[in-house]
Amino acid sequence: MARNRILAIIQAGGAGGRMDVLTRERAKPALPFAGVYELVDFPLSNLMHSGIDQVWLSVQFQGSSIEDPVANGRPWDLDRSRGGLSLLMPQQGTGSGDEEGFARGNADELYRIRDRIRAADPEVVVVLSADHVYRFDYMEAVQTHRDQGAECTIVTSEVPMAEAGDHATVEHDDAGVVTGFAYKPDEPTTTTVATEIFVYDPRALITVLEQLHRERSGSSEDGDSGLGDFGETLVPRFVKRGRTVVHALPGYWRDLGQPHLYLAAHQDVLLDDQGLFDDQDWPILTRQPQRVPARVHAGAHVEDSLVSPGADVRGVVHRSVIGPGVRVEEGAVVRNSVVFADAVVEKDARVDWSIVDERCVVRAGVAVGAEDARATEDPDQVTILGRDSTVVTDLGAGARLEPGTTG
Repeated sequence: MARNRILAIIQAGGAGGRMDVLTRERAKPALPFAGVYELVDFPLSNLMHSGIDQVWLSVQFQGSSIEDPVANGRPWDLDRSRGGLSLLMPQQGTGSGDEEGFARGNADELYRIRDRIRAADPEVVVVLSADHVYRFDYMEAVQTHRDQGAECTIVTSEVPMAEAGDHATVEHDDAGVVTGFAYKPDEPTTTTVATEIFVYDPRALITVLEQLHRERSGSSEDGDSGLGDFGETLVPRFVKRGRTVVHALPGYWRDLGQPHLYLAAHQDVLLDDQGLFDDQDWPILTRQPQRVPARVHAGAHVEDSLVSPGADVRGVVHRSVIGPGVRVEEGAVVRNSVVFADAVVEKDARVDWSIVDERCVVRAGVAVGAEDARATEDPDQVTILGRDSTVVTDLGAGARLEPGTTG
């Protein structure tokens, strides 16, 4: 076990269905953010700066799409013979039926790797999701966990009440002990939510996982532990045991698991760093290919936007993120959108409130999206173009184009 005897497990999730065509051919943590980063860069960078160097990245879907971005952990000094980064893929043909195959929820996933956790013999297990953006020293939560003698520590953040129902809500007393926990409630009673960063006592974690499996496996399908997601059985059981506490995450935190939230997070960082990037002592590290500097030509107009290396802009870009190698031709307009690497917006085309995947082409004069869409509030108002697709006719608000197709 690496220093501090802390094991971190990043759960990269399954098929990110809520991100629609963007995750048909990639794991959700491989999605770009702010042009030059990928979502998986955030937990890996935070772990490196926190001094946690035993890291398991558990990938349940499109594992090959995450292998190149993480580069065996090199950008985060995790390519080492002891400790470092390990990729955990679904197993077939080993172990019992409930340990094989694809997990059916993040708690089910922990159950399937419980023997690996037991063999690693850590002092503390930190479990976190890979589709959130934030800057955080995990050792602060570990210290709270130790000081409180907790079995489970939930790292929390505050969100507007209108968004609380999309998360697990958490209530606690003045001592920080969790007294109430509701998973995606229809009528939330608090704005305090779980950030999907948890610190566990490993012995308690394995005990609870196995208890829940014994209780629930009889009513589950073969190969299913019955545990589902963390909010369904696992964390509620820890709360019931009475030794679950909270630790508040300071600063910015965003869940990017739905198209409108993904777009909203990009809108957040266009005008304000949000404390994410501009800290030389805590940089977000990434593995991105070297590109030439961006070019903004005479006659172009770029306002309140992020323009990545290799981009070539001759048109209008307003409140948008332009990815590496993107070309915006003369007369084209891109507004309130995120355009991934090497996409092309041809002459006099228009893109509004859209997410445009890698190597897409929006043909000359075509309109994509709607200028008046409520795209940061409603996922059905976000227009999304899948990777390598070509747009030859107008697409309205909320349209979807599958990867590699023409529409």
